[in-house]
Amino acid sequence: MNPDLDKLQPYPFEKLAQLKAGIVPADKPHIALSIGEPKHQPPGFVLEELLSHLHTLANYPLTKGRNELRETIAAWLQQRFTLAAVDPASQVLPVAGTREALFAFAQVIVDRQATRPRVLCPNPFYQIYEGATLLAGAEPWFLNCSVENGFLPDLDAVPDAVWQDCQLFYLCSPGNPTGAVAPLDYLQRLIRLADEHDFIIASDECYSELYFDEAAPPPGLLQAAAAMGRNDFSRCVVFHSLSKRSNLPGLRSGFVAGDAEVLKRFLLYRTYHGCALPPPTQAASIKAWQDETHVRANRDIYRDKFERVLAILEPVLEVSRPDAGFYLWAKTPGSDTDFARELFAQQHITVLPGSYLSRQAHGSNPGAGRVRMALVAELDECIEAAERIREFIEMS
Repeated sequence: MNPDLDKLQPYPFEKLAQLKAGIVPADKPHIALSIGEPKHQPPGFVLEELLSHLHTLANYPLTKGRNELRETIAAWLQQRFTLAAVDPASQVLPVAGTREALFAFAQVIVDRQATRPRVLCPNPFYQIYEGATLLAGAEPWFLNCSVENGFLPDLDAVPDAVWQDCQLFYLCSPGNPTGAVAPLDYLQRLIRLADEHDFIIASDECYSELYFDEAAPPPGLLQAAAAMGRNDFSRCVVFHSLSKRSNLPGLRSGFVAGDAEVLKRFLLYRTYHGCALPPPTQAASIKAWQDETHVRANRDIYRDKFERVLAILEPVLEVSRPDAGFYLWAKTPGSDTDFARELFAQQHITVLPGSYLSRQAHGSNPGAGRVRMALVAELDECIEAAERIREFIEMS
């Protein structure tokens, strides 16, 4: 057996199940704010396209995907991030959702023969980054994200020796769970650091289409590179998905895009990996990436939801609207685990303790004392949850 498997920590939801074990919650309908699974209706025209292409299951798909899908993705990237050109043949690769791709990417990038290969990532973080790092034979190095640094990885806090060992940098913008958005100048500084220290940037941008100001969408890594005149997107790879953008988490459809030389090697790996998108999934994905109307409507729903929920919670809880995404990263009055356990017991609401999304690093756990609340349920259910949370706090 691979001994690196023993380095993996329990997934946050395993810890959450243990935290709630043995508790008999209040006799109220359960409301889950713990899992970031979109509950809004997926676009009907995408589902119809999926169904109408079931006959194509008789054909093997190419790992590289259909030309039309890659062309559609390239056109979307150009429009969304104001890029001059994206080559669909060499700079785009469909993937089975960002989770699968983010994990596989580290297996391609990390040179385990190096003296001390390191992968840098934010803390708190999406646990796939850590697992991918460990199973690629590298050492994770966490950058604590706190209110003091705007919940962005503090690039100034990385010692030169760590930069020298860095082979891969996982960035998440908008962030999970913080919702923080990295501005263009931050992204460009990270690109210059990648040049200086010879590493690849993997920018997880799967929440990029869930924002509040229609006039100011979150910038992306490829956008930052292009603004520097780097239309080859050297050292830059972005990860996008239809899960959050189009409420299609079960479709398992996304893409990676960027540096053609890196993607060439990633395609080689994936050819052996056996992870080509089924033909009906590709057909449905083309329709989804071609339409923005349903995406804007989705943002409208989240915008209304955040306004209504925050109006209830802000008077009693230290919480504010994130830059983007669908999470509230709330500061708890005391221990985050105590808060989550007692909230479940007294109000039958599940939230995720922030310490389960973080690691103890550099003297602290930046998720401690916070909980993640995913506002993914329908509006009425989110409002009811907020009212119960307020009651719980006021009675504590």
